[in-house]
Amino acid sequence: MAGRGQTAWIRCVRRAMLAVVAIASMAIAIAAEPAGRARVTVRSPAGERTIEGRIVVEAVDGGLLLESADARLDLVQPADIVSREALPEPATNEPESAEVVGRKILAELPEGFDLLVTRHYCICHDTSRAYAKWCAAVFERLHDAFGNYWRKAGFEFVDATRPLVVVIFADQKRYAAYAADALGPAADRVAGYYDLMSNRVITYDLTGSDVLRGERGAGSAKLGILASPAASGLVATLVHEATHQMAFNGGMHRRLAPVPLWLSEGIATCFETPDLTSTHGWSGIGAVNRPRMEQWQEGHRPGTPAAIVLDDAAFREAASGVQAYADAWALTHFLMQTRRREFVAYLRLLAAKPPLADDSPEQRRDDFRRAFGSEPEAIEPAFLRFMARQQPR
Repeated sequence: MAGRGQTAWIRCVRRAMLAVVAIASMAIAIAAEPAGRARVTVRSPAGERTIEGRIVVEAVDGGLLLESADARLDLVQPADIVSREALPEPATNEPESAEVVGRKILAELPEGFDLLVTRHYCICHDTSRAYAKWCAAVFERLHDAFGNYWRKAGFEFVDATRPLVVVIFADQKRYAAYAADALGPAADRVAGYYDLMSNRVITYDLTGSDVLRGERGAGSAKLGILASPAASGLVATLVHEATHQMAFNGGMHRRLAPVPLWLSEGIATCFETPDLTSTHGWSGIGAVNRPRMEQWQEGHRPGTPAAIVLDDAAFREAASGVQAYADAWALTHFLMQTRRREFVAYLRLLAAKPPLADDSPEQRRDDFRRAFGSEPEAIEPAFLRFMARQQPR
């Protein structure tokens, strides 16, 4: 993800964390067993709307966190509830089909959107079907490579039981208008983002980007430019966000749980640059990410590994954000290459954390120590020796 693009993810994380803060302020009571399903009618600035979903969290004052069939999370404040009724459990545990989910999402989107369903994805688009199919092919190749990599590493990555939803706008202007609430001023500068609350990747047709102006062609030739150097940053952003989506749906991370940003961003940066000239797409998994490596070499400071393990502050500040992403890539690359078994143990430990938990720096230190057998400060000498030997591909 390009330097300016990382702000999109942080803004989405902040928006999701506002939901955590809001429901945490309601004196939460989390049921030990699933709390059932409900249909809730709520007031909103646009008028009343009805939400159906499984109750993830219920507060003692009636506030709710609901998960809909398409994996959207909705925070409902008690004062906004107009009516509520319990829903029976479905006769079967089978999730809704991708076509059913997709048609429901199309009803929410502006007119002109169509649906493309693939093995793992439900893609809603108002751009050309050729571009939607190109994106689907990239995502499916990424999905297979990502899953295979982690299973071979010993992590129990699972295919999502529900389709992974991607929304593609035909042009940047319509996308920016749609994304304004989530991204604010960054909406017109970011090629795509993963939204934690809706569980969707939102993007636009990159062949219409100003970055590629003058390189556009007709038909299939138009898609060929996406393998060009000029497009590499745009494609990396798109893949980075799709990686987040897979990690949060494959058992690696849990939405609204305390996932350290160095970990989620480190994993995404390790997968973000595909080789689009390769039939396998990700034949270089584990190789050095050249842009991140160059940024790390330019700005790394002593003490950084421990600092980002214990606290997310560096990711949230504009002045340090770009460097924090490079630091996250470097630390993740080091641990995946030299401490893979312990890294997988760390993933398992964090994947078990419940939604709405809040880990202190002391808890984050303890988690790291439990998985890796040492303090985060203690790995720095080996980390620096390893990074000194790395060569960009």
